[in-house]
Amino acid sequence: MRVLAICQDELVIRSLDEVLLPSFEVEFLVESKPLARRLHDAGVEVFAADPRRVDTYLKEDVSPNTCFIVEDTGRRSIKKILDAVRDAGGTLIYVLHTCKRHANGKSDGLKPDAAEVTHFDLAELVRPTLVTELSRSMTRARVQQYQRYFADADRVLILLHNDPDPDALASGLALRNLLRRTKTTAIIGAMQGVTRPENLRMANMLDIHVEQITPGSFTGFDRVATVDVQPHYFGGLLDRADLVIDHHPEQPGYSAVFKDIRADYGSTSTILTEHLRAVDVNISERTATAMLYAIKSDTLFFARHTNRVDLEAFTFLYPLADAALIRKMEGAEITLERLEYVTRASRSGTLREQVFTAFIGEAPREDFIPYTADFFLQLEDVKWTIVSGIVGQMLIVSVRNLGYSRNAGEFVKRWFAELGSAGGHRAMAKAVVPIDRFRAKYGNLEGEAVAAKLAEMADQFLHEPAAEKKLTAAR
Repeated sequence: MRVLAICQDELVIRSLDEVLLPSFEVEFLVESKPLARRLHDAGVEVFAADPRRVDTYLKEDVSPNTCFIVEDTGRRSIKKILDAVRDAGGTLIYVLHTCKRHANGKSDGLKPDAAEVTHFDLAELVRPTLVTELSRSMTRARVQQYQRYFADADRVLILLHNDPDPDALASGLALRNLLRRTKTTAIIGAMQGVTRPENLRMANMLDIHVEQITPGSFTGFDRVATVDVQPHYFGGLLDRADLVIDHHPEQPGYSAVFKDIRADYGSTSTILTEHLRAVDVNISERTATAMLYAIKSDTLFFARHTNRVDLEAFTFLYPLADAALIRKMEGAEITLERLEYVTRASRSGTLREQVFTAFIGEAPREDFIPYTADFFLQLEDVKWTIVSGIVGQMLIVSVRNLGYSRNAGEFVKRWFAELGSAGGHRAMAKAVVPIDRFRAKYGNLEGEAVAAKLAEMADQFLHEPAAEKKLTAAR
């Protein structure tokens, strides 16, 4: 396609010439003869003429298929140029604004045009690439800093949260690649191992070994990094880390030499995808498969807490990953064992004002509780689910919502931050507190009384004014 660009700025002309060639046949029209000579000597197809005269375009034998790009600097009206182009038969007209436009979308002196004129801003065209490259440069500098810091360590611990999920497993694997470490020089560890069937399936298929770690063994490592979790999670057992990478809201109560916490991201694997790309680390099929599955899992395939960067990471990783292996890892998540706890919640739970609350009693594994919360969020007329249960001596409270109402993370912090670990995002959150502390504060509650108390908390939280809620949380 032929493109005739009417421009007067040399930088804009050279930029367009570089961008549009060789996909289009490009010629430039300028008013200044010295500028035309200078550009011609540089190899640019250009001629000098009056862009406000119809015969200028007729001499160039333009057709309805010729694409016109008219630069608008904001200094002079381009109305006469547009009229001349139309009178010469031009129909594909684009106005490139190199100045700041007014709120009505037009620059000074430019009246609303016919429908065939398309407007776009130079700043809008440049911004995505420029912002992406600057962000990547800053990420590259940050990654190179912690790579150098970890380089001289003999033994590194990459610590995950208890019962690691796909995002934690994949992030551990990705960080080990970033640090250019092996299984022996960088241990992926957790205080409590993998128990959920689909996570065990992932760890086995991708050969991700998670070593069980005790707090006493922390001192045996030269460097400690946490991924998909922050040190506060471990209840004072780890008050300092060398590196923290996480997508959950930032928490106080610990120190870190380096940290990259992005609560607006849907997964920690998304953050680490950016780290890997920033320093051009070769991503193996195994690592790409783990990270792609993690992003898909943590965002419920982009149905929950998803950012544009999560979609970009998914798009980048997809051709590198083994899609067939991911389908095999996903398997069937519904098991008879899980249905038992769904049945318990169905029998004891209550639904009031679109909030479902239930207490499923004692459970051998923590994952039964969030699974049940996710299950009941699918029901019609349910916008919040608050499901609790006891694992060992700990009360686990899992909160889910549809993401456009009150913040689930603020809910658990409001009621449980003083008792134990509590936090999360707008659409999903969790609290883990010793059951004796819960009962000491709220009474010696058992069975359905626990669910009733949670329903009461939800009712108060969801109906109190936002300002009062923030003030209460601050206290």
